[in-house]
Amino acid sequence: MSEPDFEVAVVGAGPAGALTAYLLARDGHSVVLIDRGATPGSKNLSGGVLYSRVLGQVFPDYLAQAPVERRITRNVVQFCTSDSAIGLDAWTGKLGDPVNAVTVLRAKLDAWLAEQCEQAGAFAMPGVRVDELLTEDAPRSALGRRVVGVRAGDDELRAHVVVAADGVNSFLSRSIGLRPAPETHQLAVGVKAVIELGAGVIEDRFGVSGDDGAAHAFVGDCTQGVAGGGFCYTNRESVSLGVVLRLDDLVASGRAATDVFEHYLAHPAVQRLVRGGTMVEYGSHLVAEGGLAMLGEIDCDGMVVVGDAAGLTINSGLTVRGMDLAIGSGIAAAGAVHEALTGADTSKAGLARYRRRLFEGFVGQDMRTYAKAPAFLERPRTYTDYGPLLEDIVLGVFGLDTTPREPLSRVVRAALRRAPVRTRDLAADAWAGVRAL
Repeated sequence: MSEPDFEVAVVGAGPAGALTAYLLARDGHSVVLIDRGATPGSKNLSGGVLYSRVLGQVFPDYLAQAPVERRITRNVVQFCTSDSAIGLDAWTGKLGDPVNAVTVLRAKLDAWLAEQCEQAGAFAMPGVRVDELLTEDAPRSALGRRVVGVRAGDDELRAHVVVAADGVNSFLSRSIGLRPAPETHQLAVGVKAVIELGAGVIEDRFGVSGDDGAAHAFVGDCTQGVAGGGFCYTNRESVSLGVVLRLDDLVASGRAATDVFEHYLAHPAVQRLVRGGTMVEYGSHLVAEGGLAMLGEIDCDGMVVVGDAAGLTINSGLTVRGMDLAIGSGIAAAGAVHEALTGADTSKAGLARYRRRLFEGFVGQDMRTYAKAPAFLERPRTYTDYGPLLEDIVLGVFGLDTTPREPLSRVVRAALRRAPVRTRDLAADAWAGVRAL
């Protein structure tokens, strides 16, 4: 190996890139962590739920040290009509001890992770946009090229290994032919806002106290029939809320994502949670929704792909996961790159340990478990018919009007007769859900 500027160049200082950089620097490798934001996290849209036990494997004291907002001990899933919401409300302190999930603001979390990288010995380069990969001919490579560094403007940085952590579009991996451009059904548009309410208001409205928090998910009319859903997560003094809309369905609907977000924000079930608050942040970004089918190739001669750039997200309809998978991929990548550098083999064969590590751990196994979830969530009845059907059943159960009551089985059958959902449709959707989730 010729002497590079750094052994490893990590592009993107989100959780995947930062964990990769931290672990490699901690193992004594020379690492540069490059991010286009003025500071790490400044380009990230704040707010989200982090299933955090994987972070605890690297930072055992993260609850005391990292900028964590609240511990999620309450999960609510609601099907919406135009003026109601019917669903499941699950609260258990067992999710808070040991802590299962926390809310975070990415601008704070990413900055903290970058600080840990620098303390471990990595060199941080914020405010730098990487324009392209540096490559050399490699006749024996399947791609015909080997990655040897990155170019930013007129500057070049050479490295034995480049870690592409550059987000869902991952122009770096696409530029070398490692991954195709994602298809519209594999992407979603996320529109998110942070609304300041104050700790007291949050505790009263969301039924939490102390450091406890809640995660609400909404599906149905709140997205005006567009495939996707809404969310609302509690921070200490604010809530993060928004919609995630599958791109192909959004385009077919002719609606604008911002209009769907405004409709969601005005829904009575959402308004009762955020009324009187002050919007302090607002933005939009793309989200990977393709599941395992979107993963594809994640290594080549001189480069590995991690986090969102590798399509590592899972939307099961009940939970939306990205950050924990990103961290898990960073751990797997760091271990593989360390072995490749130690063995002086950063070819595709040497870096193939990354994929093996990924699928030996929870990241790859969970991606396989939920491989059918994207297709299941494409079923349009989920976003149009099931909210009104559930409301009809609930009204039949709780609407006592002095007439004799019917058994629950008859209430359900009568509601199904009135609904556009046929019994065989319901059975097919239920079976598909069992297989997918």
